Amino acid sequence: MEVNAGEGSSQGLNAKTGQPGSKGKGTELDEWIERLLDSKPLLERDVERLCKMAKVIFAEEPNIVEVKTPVTVCGDIHGQYKDLLRIFQMGGSVPETNYLFLGDYVDRGKNSVATISLLVALKVRHKHRITMLRGNHESRQISRNFGFYNECMKRYKNANVWTHFTQLFDFFPISALIDGSIFCLHGGLSPSISTLDEVRNIKRDMEVPLCGPFHELLWTDPGNNLGWGKNLERGENALAFGADITEKFTTDNGLSLIARAHQVKMEGYEFTHQDKLVTVFSAPNYCKVRNKAAFIKFAGDYRSVKQFTAVGALEEVEIDLTSQFKCDDLIMQLSSIVI
Repeated sequence: MEVNAGEGSSQGLNAKTGQPGSKGKGTELDEWIERLLDSKPLLERDVERLCKMAKVIFAEEPNIVEVKTPVTVCGDIHGQYKDLLRIFQMGGSVPETNYLFLGDYVDRGKNSVATISLLVALKVRHKHRITMLRGNHESRQISRNFGFYNECMKRYKNANVWTHFTQLFDFFPISALIDGSIFCLHGGLSPSISTLDEVRNIKRDMEVPLCGPFHELLWTDPGNNLGWGKNLERGENALAFGADITEKFTTDNGLSLIARAHQVKMEGYEFTHQDKLVTVFSAPNYCKVRNKAAFIKFAGDYRSVKQFTAVGALEEVEIDLTSQFKCDDLIMQLSSIVI
């Protein structure tokens, strides 16, 4: 892909690294990655082959993937392909950088096919350097109605590519554990789950159910009230959990933090529940609400947030979180230095 000057470079991106460089032929996967970086969609038969290869890899991963630092954690992408490339440019190339994505790769944005194709191709090519969790949009019932299905139909004139990917989604892991202490997932906690072992025992190779613990791990949100309550913003049956629920779960399971996505945040991230929970969102100007996006780098005890705006804008800022500032203090600092 040739990127515009406003996107940081005018050179092509190397298929293996995602960084500027010369192009060359390599394996079939490298050729697919290079094709995607050149803004050319994969052929339908290549998508089918890619999904078959990826299924083997995802099926071998447990419900909780063990991840070691250093790692860069990204939230929702939602088909914003150019912003995904911006993450790689800012956060580091693959495979040199270890990435953990928290789900919601498709829907809403205009380039869901390219986004999920590139991430899955990179996963297959560098399976130990990219971890991809399942989000609530990685399902048939949601992606059928929020953009991914229609995009597949428009680009390929049939639903086969959508079917290949939605079948693959059934094998995505539910969560990850960074250095044994940071629990990562797309949505939030479940009233039916009190231990990590209960997460490990969930049957996941299926469509996301309409209720129950599997559903809740992908759908719940942190709330302002204590205990469990209704989350009417997401529907009559949706749930929200309070700071006391987060405190008990982290204490009982020896965790220092819960990292999740699922909610747009105007600053790209937000610490809540006495800094025991962080929400990260990596799609800037999502649905034109002019939010910043962010990703978080973890390296041992060091933590930093990098914020960015939509492609074409140059504002970036990095905040060192190692000293454990309170969220309100961080927002006050950011408001004075970010445009």
